[in-house]
Amino acid sequence: MTVTRKLLLPLALTLAIAACSKPAEQAAAPAADAPAAAAETAPVADAAPAAAPAAAAVQIASGTYKLDPTHTDVLVQWSHFGFSNPSAHFGNADGTLVYDAADVTKSTVEVTLPLSGLNTFTAKFDEHIKSADFFDAAKFPSATFKSTKVEAAGTNKLTVTGDLTIKGITKPVTLDVTVNGGGEHPMAKVPAAGFDATTTVKRSDFGVGAYAPNVSDEVKIRITTEATGEKPAA
Repeated sequence: MTVTRKLLLPLALTLAIAACSKPAEQAAAPAADAPAAAAETAPVADAAPAAAPAAAAVQIASGTYKLDPTHTDVLVQWSHFGFSNPSAHFGNADGTLVYDAADVTKSTVEVTLPLSGLNTFTAKFDEHIKSADFFDAAKFPSATFKSTKVEAAGTNKLTVTGDLTIKGITKPVTLDVTVNGGGEHPMAKVPAAGFDATTTVKRSDFGVGAYAPNVSDEVKIRITTEATGEKPAA
């Protein structure tokens, strides 16, 4: 019996050690695989978005263009006591654009806005705004703009500085211009060009600052225009 116990005791210890060691090994196995599992479950970073293609430069043929009054809109907008933002439209624009494609700085523009084409969309206000309180249209029948400098400001962008005359008062104004299109007009079959422009002026600079600041002194101006040239000689 003593011999048997001596033989069984080492065997029992061996089995106990083996039994204790297996869970540790099994527990360690997943840890070794953890990086691979994490790599499989980790979210894939989004690829960097492709850069937008650069805008193509609009090509406008050199020449003299006349503004098309039916597709020219000059809108002015102001704040009324901070409650609303009314607008008015200057129609019947008459103007000439001389464009130099080789050297845009040699380009010029002249525009006349007859106050007979001023429309506030309210007949009663039309009468008031054309009165001596504001534009005094009977004495000063038109507003004019004449460029003094044209500069490139990036692809399809121009900066046009010029003299704005309202009520006999002339002040410098700078327009931020976007070149919309150029080429042959699909209907008229003549060279054509189109532009948008924006600027901000103070009414009080031109003697039409009545009721400021309740009616905002600053007025935002937005312009869109088409101009057409003469049909090229055959």
